[in-house]
Amino acid sequence: MIVLLTDFGESEYVGMMKGVIYSICEDVRLVDLTHSITPQSVVEGAWVLKRSYRFFPPRTIFLAVVDPGVGTERRPVVVKTKHYHFVGPDNGLLYPAASEDGIEQVFSIKVRKDASRTFHGRDVFAPMAAYLYKGGAGRMLGPYVEGLSIKLDFHLRGRQGQIVRVDHFGNVVTNIPPLDKDIYRLNIRGVERAVHWYPTYAEAPFGDVFLVTGSAGTLEISLRNGSAANRISVSPGDIVTID
Repeated sequence: MIVLLTDFGESEYVGMMKGVIYSICEDVRLVDLTHSITPQSVVEGAWVLKRSYRFFPPRTIFLAVVDPGVGTERRPVVVKTKHYHFVGPDNGLLYPAASEDGIEQVFSIKVRKDASRTFHGRDVFAPMAAYLYKGGAGRMLGPYVEGLSIKLDFHLRGRQGQIVRVDHFGNVVTNIPPLDKDIYRLNIRGVERAVHWYPTYAEAPFGDVFLVTGSAGTLEISLRNGSAANRISVSPGDIVTID
């Protein structure tokens, strides 16, 4: 199957990418991992990809496009790992997932002269993923390259970490692991406050932000029946301390 991850939202861009893929291989199975990545947030896209790829069967092709540098000198690549293939820009997006599974080979992708400089998702990455699935990737592969050039590292220094995802519900996901305690100190941009930890969303009181251990095993800042992201006004990539 081919699994898609983008920051395109509910736009026609996703549909056009799928149209290109189906035009090359009608029998392919497409899965939408998500198209709700915060626009241009490579950190968020990389986190979601890293936390999700392992739930798919071996030989899955991941087509990931969060690409603020589209049309520039950044390389479009195919990464072969121990169990999967990843197709997308060499801007850090693919690195955490690919390196965790074990990078075996990296190839550049040829960019057609008539390819749009603003939509490589449609004109470069989608056909590459389709031909890779079909077994005819050679026509689009460029030369072998020595690994990925951007090795994205999620910031985690002691109890200081990073906001790595704002989900559909407004939960603010961090990469900070929990401690065995019920009250933490939360510090964002120098503003400190005490926050309580609860084992589930439903056990937290209404009206104020709290912490919960999310499905990734890290701390999330949440607001019962509301958006914590709107309450505390943060974005993926922001630095946060929780101790």
